[in-house]
Amino acid sequence: MDSRRQTEERQHHFVLVHGMCHGACCWYKAATALRLAGHRATALDMAGCGVHPARVDEVRTFEDYSRPLLDAMAALPPGERAVLVALAAERFPDKVAAAVFVAASMPAVGPPMAAISDELLAYVGPDFFMDSKELQQENPEIKGKPFIFGPNFMAQRLYHLSPPEDLTLGMMLIRPANAFTTGNPDEAIMRDEKLLTKERYGSARHMFVVVEDDRGIPAEFQHHMIAQSPGVEVQEITGADHMVMLSRPQELVELLIRIGNKCTSH
Repeated sequence: MDSRRQTEERQHHFVLVHGMCHGACCWYKAATALRLAGHRATALDMAGCGVHPARVDEVRTFEDYSRPLLDAMAALPPGERAVLVALAAERFPDKVAAAVFVAASMPAVGPPMAAISDELLAYVGPDFFMDSKELQQENPEIKGKPFIFGPNFMAQRLYHLSPPEDLTLGMMLIRPANAFTTGNPDEAIMRDEKLLTKERYGSARHMFVVVEDDRGIPAEFQHHMIAQSPGVEVQEITGADHMVMLSRPQELVELLIRIGNKCTSH
């Protein structure tokens, strides 16, 4: 009875969110491994991404973009707390056992969410994105232009340690995305200086996974984000690129399960 109870207590729910221009499919290896290990894994397409039906010109705000994640978190049963590999701790701190940042921007408590993206863009410079392109904005109500990664940028900055077939798949499946932080000073949520509060966002347990070989978010900038968030717990994965879930899926899954064991109790 005791061993069965211990096994049940170690079953976790992981909510997995992709990065810009990608979709839920980039989690196919990690989600499979988590489920085979007996856990729940919910990989989401943000609005206008992956197989989500919305077009990029229909995704007017960051709130619209994040709606699938917000709805998924709101739908969690009372008392359930998920390990969130994404950013929704401000809305649902009581439903987040841990907010895990892997190859992702980690906003600090206090400044608006856009601040860290602005800092990263200033750090890497305008030529960093290589053959990526801004596209024509078809919706005049959306300030800023849609953006899509170029194949050279993906190969050299994001997937340089991933299997070549995953790069090929990624290039086939990416979609343009609105950049709500750049060229859009009126984006309400991203520019809200009162959003990331100590009482809510700051109350969630934060984990940052350092990826030293990430060329999408350079390691020096990762450490800069860590320094801006006192109290964040730091882990590390070696030999991975920006697409950690593809280049080192097993190591990532094992780390997420350890985080789940440490941070949740059911």
